[in-house]
Amino acid sequence: MTKYYTNTIKKGVYASISLFALSIISCNEVKKEDQKVTTTLGQKIEKKYIQELIECQTYVDSLSKSTTKTALEKYYLKSRAIFKQMEPIMAFHHAENYKFLNAPNILKVEEEDLTNIKIMNPKSFQVLEEEIYTENLDTLKIKKTAELIRNRLKLIEKNTQLTYFKNHHFLWLLRDAFLRVSQTGITGFDSPVLEQSLPEAIIVYKSLANYLKLAKNEFTDNALYTTWQTEIAATIKSLENSDFKSFNRFTFIKNHTHKQLNLFNKTVTDWNTKFPFTLAIENDAVSLFSNTTFNVKYYSDIKNIESSKELVDLGRKLFNDKGLSKDGSMSCATCHIKSKAFTDGLVKAKGQVRNSPTLSYAALQQNFFYDNRAGSLEGQIVAVVENDSEFHTNLETLQKVAQENQKYKAKFDSIYKGEITDYTVRNSIAAYIRSLNKFNSKFDKNINNQENSLTTREINGFNLFMGKAKCATCHFAPVFNGTVPTLYKDTEMELLGVPIKNDTINAIVDTDLGRYNFYKTEERKHFFKTPTVRNIELTAPYMHNGVYTTLEEVIDFYNRGGGAGIGIDLELQTLPPDPLNLSKDEQTDLILFLKTLTDSSEIEVLN
Repeated sequence: MTKYYTNTIKKGVYASISLFALSIISCNEVKKEDQKVTTTLGQKIEKKYIQELIECQTYVDSLSKSTTKTALEKYYLKSRAIFKQMEPIMAFHHAENYKFLNAPNILKVEEEDLTNIKIMNPKSFQVLEEEIYTENLDTLKIKKTAELIRNRLKLIEKNTQLTYFKNHHFLWLLRDAFLRVSQTGITGFDSPVLEQSLPEAIIVYKSLANYLKLAKNEFTDNALYTTWQTEIAATIKSLENSDFKSFNRFTFIKNHTHKQLNLFNKTVTDWNTKFPFTLAIENDAVSLFSNTTFNVKYYSDIKNIESSKELVDLGRKLFNDKGLSKDGSMSCATCHIKSKAFTDGLVKAKGQVRNSPTLSYAALQQNFFYDNRAGSLEGQIVAVVENDSEFHTNLETLQKVAQENQKYKAKFDSIYKGEITDYTVRNSIAAYIRSLNKFNSKFDKNINNQENSLTTREINGFNLFMGKAKCATCHFAPVFNGTVPTLYKDTEMELLGVPIKNDTINAIVDTDLGRYNFYKTEERKHFFKTPTVRNIELTAPYMHNGVYTTLEEVIDFYNRGGGAGIGIDLELQTLPPDPLNLSKDEQTDLILFLKTLTDSSEIEVLN
C-alpha cells in the first residue's frame, strides 16, 4: 500500500513536472513566435561587406604568390572586381582606407607643419595595375605591394562595424556611389593603364542593385524600388554598349546620373528620412551642375553667419574699395576684374610673381593661392592686405577704414550686430567671393535640359575632356577644378613641367618652385594647385606664370605630355608623360567645349 501510494505520488509529481515542462516549452515557442528576430539594414550590409572583404583578401593573397604574368593578371582582375564591388561601402565608411587602396601611382606628400612632413610611396590597386601591365615585370615588387594591400584589407575587416547604419547613411553612400562613377569612375581616374572604367562602373552599379535589395523592406512605395532596379539595369546597358574612347559621357550624366538624383530625392521622401547635417552636396540636389548643388559652408572650417543678399552686397562694395589699401590705389578688383572672370589679363599681376587666378568658383576648393598655402578665403585676404606690393597695410587699418565709413557702419550694424573687426571685414569680402558660383553657362543649361543648343563638336569636346584626353582626372566635374569628389576634402596639386617661356625646342622649366617655397619639401618643387577651367575663355594668359596666351597652346602642351613632351625631365611629374595623340579636330573640339563653360553673367558684362 505504501509502495503503491509512493509510486502514485511519484507518477503524479513526474506528470506535473512534465506538464510544467511542456507548458514552458509551449510558452517559449509562443514567445519565439511573438518575438521574431529582425535583422537591421546595417547588419545586412555589414555581413555582405565583410564577405566581400574576405573574398578580396583571398584573391590578393593568390596574386602575391603568383609568379607568371598570366596568373598575376588573372588575380589582379579578380581582386580589383571585388574591390569595385565593395567600393560603395568602403569609400563611405572607410574613406581614408579607400583612398589608400585606390591611390594613384604618385608619390604622396603630407605637410601638416614644418615638424610633420610625411613622404610615402603608394601601395594601391592602381600601383598594382601599373606594375603588372608592363613589359618589365618585377614580381618581388608586386608581391610587396600585394601583401600591403592584403594586410590593409584584413585590418579593415577586423575593424568593420556597420550596425550603427541608419537609413540616411545608406542613402548617402548610395548617392556617393553613383556620383563617384560620373565624376571619376568613367574618366579613367583609377584605371590609368587598362582603361577599364566602363566595366568597373558596371560592377559598381550591379553592387548597388544588390545593396538596394537588402534595403527593399525600407520602401513603402514598391514601384519606386522597381524603378530603381529598372534604372540601374538601363544604366548598365548603356555602359555595356560602348568603349572607353567613344562613350557618350554627356548623355550618361544627363540621362542617368541626374535621373538617379531624382530617384534619390523620392526615396528620401518615401523613407521619411531626415539628415542630421549636410555634406558637400546639398541633401536635395537635383543636378550636379547647379548653383544649388553644393553646400558652400562645407568648404570652410570657419563657422560663418548665413549668407544674404545684404551681406554679399556689403562684400561687393568692400571688394571694389581702393581705400582698403595703404595708398588708396588698389582694391581686390584691381587684380580680379569681373569682365575677365575675376582675373586681370596680365601675364603676372602687377608687383607679383604669378598670374592672377580667377575667383569664379573659388569657394568650391579647400585651399588658396597657387601653392595652396591658405586654408580659407578669409585667410587668403590676410596675405593680400599685408603684402607690400598689394594693400601694403595691416589688419588694424582694414578694421579702421570700415569703422570710419558711415555707410559701412550701418551695414555692419545690421549684419554683424555692430561688430566691426578685421575678421568681419574679411568675412564679408569672402561672402561676396562665395557667391560667384553661377553654373549658368551654355553647358550647364544644356546638361540640365534648359536648352538644346550644344553642337555635336562641343559635346564631343566634353566627352574627350572626360575620356580620351584625361583632363577630368585632374579637373573634376562639375567645377572642373582639383578638389577631389566625392568627399571634396582635398584640393590637389600637380607637377606639370610648365616652361619658363613658350618653347617646344629648347624648353626650360619655370624657375618658380611653387609649393616648395612654403615648406621646403624637395618632393614638392614645381607643384601648383589645379584651378578651375570654368570661364577659361576669359582668363588668358594661362598657367601660374602666364606662359601661354591661347587655349590652343595649352592643349598642345598637354597633348605632348606636358613638360616631358617638350624635353623637360622632372622625375616626379604627375601628368602622364605619354602623348595623348589627339588629332587637330579633337583639339579644336576640346576648346569648343571649354568655351561653353563661360557663364552667361560674364558674357553679359562683356556685351
